[in-house]
Amino acid sequence: MNGEPVRIISGAIHYFRVVPEYWRDRLLKLQACGFNTVETYVAWNVHEPEEGRFCFDGIADVAEFIRLAGELGLHVIVRPSPYICAEWEFGGLPAWLLGYTDMRLRCSDPLYLSKVDAYYDALIPQLKPLLCTNGGPIIAMQIENEYGSYGNDHGYLDYLRRGLIDRSVDVLLFTSDGPTDQMLQGGTLDGVLATVNFGSKAAESFAKFRQYRPDEPLMCMEYWNGWFDHWMEGHHTRDAADVAAVLDEMLEADASVNFYMFHGGTNFGFYNGANHIKTYEPTVTSYDYDSPLTEWGEPAPKYWAVREVLRKHGIAARDIPLPESIPRRSYGQVAMTSCAGLFGQLEKLSAKIARTNPEPMEKLGQNYGYIVYTTQVSGPRRGQELHLQEVHDRAQVFVDGVPVGVVERWNPQPLIVDIPSEGASLTILVENMGRINYGPLLKDYKGITEGVRLDNQFLFGWDIYPLPLNGSWASALEWSDIPQETGELSGPAFYRGTVEAEEPADTFIRLDGWRKGIVFVNGFHLGRYWERGPQKTLYVPGPLLKKGANEIIVFELHGAEASSVALVDTPDLGKAKGVDTAVISFADEE
Repeated sequence: MNGEPVRIISGAIHYFRVVPEYWRDRLLKLQACGFNTVETYVAWNVHEPEEGRFCFDGIADVAEFIRLAGELGLHVIVRPSPYICAEWEFGGLPAWLLGYTDMRLRCSDPLYLSKVDAYYDALIPQLKPLLCTNGGPIIAMQIENEYGSYGNDHGYLDYLRRGLIDRSVDVLLFTSDGPTDQMLQGGTLDGVLATVNFGSKAAESFAKFRQYRPDEPLMCMEYWNGWFDHWMEGHHTRDAADVAAVLDEMLEADASVNFYMFHGGTNFGFYNGANHIKTYEPTVTSYDYDSPLTEWGEPAPKYWAVREVLRKHGIAARDIPLPESIPRRSYGQVAMTSCAGLFGQLEKLSAKIARTNPEPMEKLGQNYGYIVYTTQVSGPRRGQELHLQEVHDRAQVFVDGVPVGVVERWNPQPLIVDIPSEGASLTILVENMGRINYGPLLKDYKGITEGVRLDNQFLFGWDIYPLPLNGSWASALEWSDIPQETGELSGPAFYRGTVEAEEPADTFIRLDGWRKGIVFVNGFHLGRYWERGPQKTLYVPGPLLKKGANEIIVFELHGAEASSVALVDTPDLGKAKGVDTAVISFADEE
């Protein structure tokens, strides 16, 4: 740059996983650790939540995030690929793409490319003034993301490359892939800088890269220094000394590096993704990732270990002070004082749709949330097997309003049901727990995707109620007081309480005794909780609170042992499960 060689020391911070009020804090802490660059993905589904409706404000104001980084003296790497993986819902692709049932994703399908073009026509003008060639901080942009793990359509990659150039993107372009023959063959383009992604075995990974690019600079575009968590597993952690040792090895090789992640943030709302290696595995709400900077913005031991290695190599010589720690507070127990049962108020939350078959969400124009299917079943029937054929992802089944069981995608066992002679209503509440974000099963339709049958007889004639739970849905409910002597609460139902905050600060919601659901604070959707863990608290950034009364709404699917939640000053991401650093490689994702 300006005639001088630059080694990129970068860290990933995703603007859409951090409330905007904390962008400066996280960027300053990145800089104080010795980094000269911040990297971010751009999530298509955040910016075009509905086809043709674009959003670039609030937490989606990517241009403001980049401008702020530039003001602080940081370079910026932008990865605006249509697909980002990132353990993010559908890998960043908007769910409405699945409404086009014949569309082929991530290839030269003309229909898919037309949607990418419309998106880039809105996105790239946001970024163009911020390119370093225009005096901005953006020094590089990615063409596609780990494409060699998915396909080998080089025409598609070149179409994306030309699309950026034709929209006046004239900074360095690059690809990033795993360090294997297949991935480097499928995901790279002649004449475009290639980079590799790995978490260990740096010498081995760079050696494989050198077989394909003997003369290009070395860069690990994703140094996996931590890992993400799935529900029903442990919380992944990685030893700080091991992370520092691998970084030292890369710097000794004169390589550039981007930490994935430097600061993970949070999968707010319904935006967590899922994997499907052997079975469906949904990702938790926290994206702490065991990063150098925690989900709540505090330096972890890994932070200091990384800074010492950078100083050893003369990279972090400047003594840049850290911003003051953001205060955290405990607000104690918060009683839920009113409730609203779901089934009694379906008509207030959703417009009924009549269909012959129980259609998936995407065929009804729904992207996220829950969906309810109801039908009448004739009787008598005794001991019949109820099959939910290809339910995605988790279904609660009720006969005449009485719960009879749960069917889960990863354990799709039939339920045994009895229907009285006069017949009965069958109601099925299905939760979309996040679309697959990596691998060959990206087309992940939600709800009941094939059909419902008793033994071998399909049931037809359904009323369907989509429940995306976005917008001002809570104002449509009729709330009832919860008697103070009430013990255990039933579900599915909404519960509402108020917490007073004299001084708003970061806090964490504990839902001990609650089973499964989602939480809203002042209308902001924090994400999911589940008693199966590992995550035990939900992070509440201080800017979501206001001085005085703050509304908390919990949508509980099953029921709770007590009618209160706790706001505490200590996070709990669950029992640690160490990462096997000897085998951190692309094989883990496969």
